[in-house]
This record gives sequence, structure tokens and C-alpha cells, in this order.
Amino acid sequence: MSDEAEPGYVRVRLDLSYDGREFSGWARQRGRRTVQGELEDALRVVTRSEEVFELTVAGRTDAGVHARGQVAHADLPAGLWEAHRERLLRRLAGRLPHDVRVHRIGEAPPHFNARFSAIWRRYAYRVCDHPGGVDPLRRGHVLWHDWPLDVDAMNEAAERLLGEHDFAAYCKRREGATTIRTLRELSWTRRPDGTVEARVVADAFCHNMVRSLVGALLFVGDGHRPPSWPGRVLAAGVRDSAVHVVRPHGLTLEEVGYPADGLLAARNAEARNRRTLPGAGPVAGAAAGCC
Repeated sequence: MSDEAEPGYVRVRLDLSYDGREFSGWARQRGRRTVQGELEDALRVVTRSEEVFELTVAGRTDAGVHARGQVAHADLPAGLWEAHRERLLRRLAGRLPHDVRVHRIGEAPPHFNARFSAIWRRYAYRVCDHPGGVDPLRRGHVLWHDWPLDVDAMNEAAERLLGEHDFAAYCKRREGATTIRTLRELSWTRRPDGTVEARVVADAFCHNMVRSLVGALLFVGDGHRPPSWPGRVLAAGVRDSAVHVVRPHGLTLEEVGYPADGLLAARNAEARNRRTLPGAGPVAGAAAGCC
């Protein structure tokens, strides 16, 4: 995966959002409706090209997960980009289905890579613990938890998970991929409307990591486990059957952070480095976001 477009091509950055309810995740899959598939097909049609321009994304979200601040890039032939750049955003709006939108599209700076240049991803998970259930107008984006939640206890438990750790206990393992991540922030707030919202920031996320962390902390919030329990699970390094992967519809990718343009090349190299924890051997670098 190159950090620069080939000669004769222009790297284009797309900032987009989508409602994940009717998608089988980001990645293109044969016979399934995906965000990548819709976007690549629309881009091909509006540019009147026979070629499919493959998109590289900051975080490959799972089926049912939403995004408000997703970022992707594609390498387009320079002549095609010049011919369509002024009208491309409006044409995409006319072609794409209503549950996916491109908000901005423009030429990326040198060395920009939507995946490897990212230095953090920020997710939100929203939960309603009202005994009457979720507002019907928000049912596709908020999980109903049928137990009252203690936000203070959840935050106490979350503090024990911050920092760089091997999150194997909270991830679905993938062959050859590391589960070492740096969790920068994990905090809970009760919003004025009563919704309990998690703010989760990390350099990257392994498969099911956010939804597993949320599942563990909900178990603390409703009194089924003490605040020390999620930290003990993390230290054990193995999946605990009591850690539930919560449903995807409460999860939204809110924002992706990138360094200043002059630091992109260095960040790309860093993201590909092999990661280690003290006393452990090297493992492959982690750069893709997941949930």
C-alpha cells in the first residue's frame, strides 16, 4: 500500500459519513451491500470510468456501525481529476444512496494515507437506561440497557484500562495481527437527555475492541461486577465469557486525527513498525481502526 500516488495519478481525500444499519460493514463483499462498494460504484459512474478506483479507509467498521467522521482516499488519473474535480462532490451526492454522504473531497497532501497516517480514532457509544426504552427517533443509534447505570463506577473501571496494553482479552484475534493498542481516553458522560455516552480514543482498534470494552463497563455500571473487574480481565489476557460484545448500532466513528502535513511520511513509517510491550517480542504494527 503506497504512501504516494503513482505518476500520472492524484491522491484524493474523501471525508464521509454513513448510517450503518443497512450495510454489511465498510469492506466490499460479493453479494452484500457495503459502504466501500456503494462509494466505489458511485465514483466510477460519475467519472464515466470503466476502472474501479479502490478506496483505502481510516477504519474498517463492522456491519451496523455508523460513521460521522470517516476518512478514505483513492488515487485517480490526473486528467480525470482535473476534468471532474469542480463537480465531483455534487455528482456523488446525486448518485449515492441517502445513507452515505461525502462531505468533502479534495487533493491530499504528499504522503497522505487515510489508514497509516492516522494517529488516533475517536468513537462514541450511546446507551439509554431509561426504563421506558429508547426514543423511537434514535432507536437505530442508541442501545437500550434495561438496568440503571452508575456512570461514576464505569469511569472508575475505565481508568484502569488506559495506556498501552495488549488488549487480547477484548479483541477478536486475527492471524498475524497484533492486539497491542494505546487507549488514550475512555470516559462516560450522562447527557442532558439522559443518554449515557462513551468517548473512546485510541491510536487504533482491533476487531470488536470498542464493543467488548463497552460490554464490560456496562456490567460494572449495572452492578453485576466491581470496578476492578475489567482491569483484571485485561491483565489475564484471555477472553472472559462474561464480556459481551454489545450490539453495533450504538457505535459511531466520530473523528480521525492526522498529524501536520510535514509529519505524514514519518507517521506512515511509525504505523508500520513492529510493536512491542516491555518483556515481549516484536509484533506487527497496528494502524487500521476497527470496532
